[in-house]
Amino acid sequence: MSVEKQTVLVSAYAVNPYHGSEDGMGWNFILQIARFNKVIAVTRENTKADIEKYMSENPSVDYSNIQFAFYDLPYWARFWKKGGRGAMLYYYLWQFFLPRFVNKNKYVFDIVHNLNFHNDWTPSSLWKLHKPFVWGPIGHHPRIPKDYVLHVYGWKSYLMEEVKWLVKKYFWKMDPLLRQTISHADCVLTMNSSVERVLDLPKEKIYYMPSVSTEAPTELVDIKRKGSFTVLSAGRFVPLKGFDITIRAFARFYHQLSFADQKTTKLVLVGDGPYKKYLQNLAKEMEVQDQVTFIAWLHRSDYKKLYKKSDVFLFPSHEGAGMVVAEALSYGLPVVCFKNEGPGEFISKECGITVPYNRYNTSVTKFADALRLLKDNKELYHTLSLGAKKRFQDKFNWNIKGDQLKEVYSDLTRIAG
Repeated sequence: MSVEKQTVLVSAYAVNPYHGSEDGMGWNFILQIARFNKVIAVTRENTKADIEKYMSENPSVDYSNIQFAFYDLPYWARFWKKGGRGAMLYYYLWQFFLPRFVNKNKYVFDIVHNLNFHNDWTPSSLWKLHKPFVWGPIGHHPRIPKDYVLHVYGWKSYLMEEVKWLVKKYFWKMDPLLRQTISHADCVLTMNSSVERVLDLPKEKIYYMPSVSTEAPTELVDIKRKGSFTVLSAGRFVPLKGFDITIRAFARFYHQLSFADQKTTKLVLVGDGPYKKYLQNLAKEMEVQDQVTFIAWLHRSDYKKLYKKSDVFLFPSHEGAGMVVAEALSYGLPVVCFKNEGPGEFISKECGITVPYNRYNTSVTKFADALRLLKDNKELYHTLSLGAKKRFQDKFNWNIKGDQLKEVYSDLTRIAG
């Protein structure tokens, strides 16, 4: 059998070509696999309408390599799941019974690949199908420093974060299914360096592959800085994303500017979430409410317009990934983020500025200083903007993921053979 034309059975719980984040990554990974291999993509039944609609509206020669299979547990086993409530438990059960669905339908394949969710504490059962098994990309959110939650969002939020961390620790240490997944995986795709440490992975199984990517802009993107200065940030309004730091750093930067510069400087926050009202009140407290614009979730075409109009992408998130970072780089936006095991590993000194963790107020000051440097030093800004485009082309273009997966599958086939 030709190594170049394997059939890969993909478990992709979250797939939607009209959405971003997890759903969009699932869709794009499937397309990339289909560039070189046949794909049987198993996903949820509620994705069927959008997938079929998108494929009819956006034809591609690669669709001939894709067979979608839609699978869910019976209603009596999922009636309690409502939207995001119970999603992780349902995913756990969905994964557990997936091999039974595959065997019942007698699918024929050469490799199995558990694609998403992209976290390091939920197991997969695909190894039970007795084929070379790829797991990932797997991500890890490092623990948010105590001062960045407790003294900002209060005891309730801090305790919620601690409960989440304890749940994850239980799975890492105690869940036998997760240990089986790690043991049987032939290749683990890891988003960041912390995954290897937390899961105690053998180095020979690891292939570094951040899940974040995006397509290249279809239009010409010029270097920004044409008089105004717009800082952009995007994501869910939750403690993990660090929007409190975004607003405080912007305010500190803004109040140091001359009156003339203040009139042409603004911050745009795109997203929604349970802490939106808190962030709006924080902007008032920092006396920048007139310079901060809150925008609800946008269609991707509208996102692109915002990237084109903006100058800098400010992203002090504590997470281990960040799809928006790749999108910002593709539009030549220098990125300012924490020097952490998430966005901090995506950004180099050629395309952005990373801020080490420190005391909370010190971090706010460092982020404000980075914004001031990018506004005042036009030569540095130009260099980082060009570097952002290059970083995107070298690391975060979707086609790179397809090339990498082709290599992974080929290596597995050679080993199995």
